[in-house]
Amino acid sequence: MSHSVAQLEVFPTDLQMRRIDPACNMRRFYRMSIQLDLFGGASLVREWGRIGARGQMMIEQHPDEGRAVTALMKLAAIKKRRGYA
Repeated sequence: MSHSVAQLEVFPTDLQMRRIDPACNMRRFYRMSIQLDLFGGASLVREWGRIGARGQMMIEQHPDEGRAVTALMKLAAIKKRRGYA
């Protein structure tokens, strides 16, 4: 019998943020996720745009998951300073 231990994630691999300001007619989203690739690296997938619209997407390649998480956390801090929650 095998017992698997569930490990809690310390760093997020998926993050969704919104910035809504009715006074400025602003309804934006910013989504980030980390996806492992077949070669041992990791990709940071970024999507952004107006809520309800398709938006844009960009994929950044990183040599490992740790560097991708670091990039995600830096971008999240920048977006929080700009008013995303």
